[in-house]
Amino acid sequence: MWRYSSRSFLSAGCEPALILNMQPKEHVHFQILRAIEQKPEISQRDLARQLGISNGKAHYLIAALVEKGLVKMGNFGRTEGKLAKVAYLLTPDGVKNRAALTRDYLARKEAEYEALKVEIAALRQVQTEAPSESTPTSNHCA
Repeated sequence: MWRYSSRSFLSAGCEPALILNMQPKEHVHFQILRAIEQKPEISQRDLARQLGISNGKAHYLIAALVEKGLVKMGNFGRTEGKLAKVAYLLTPDGVKNRAALTRDYLARKEAEYEALKVEIAALRQVQTEAPSESTPTSNHCA
């Protein structure tokens, strides 16, 4: 899950992503669960395209979520001579897992936002203290 340090991001000298980080696998699971919740009839191909991953990886990740019991697959809309369409549904455990991942994701984004506000304020302070570019700092015309 998330690793959080209560130290200031700036005083720690670290980027926010280094202090608060979701494992890549958790992040992609979060994205898949969110996509499935929004559009249960999404194809693996469309899901792969949306996430920027290969079709094979999308299949592998969905199968892992099905095996964990977070997603249930169901067939619908059989047309003669064609394969049945598949719909993905979040199970109750999948809904709980997605909610927990959403809370963690939101906490990380809020922490990043706060760190950026502090960094922007510090940069603005430096900018106001720095001499203006139009003001010469020394006289080279002598």
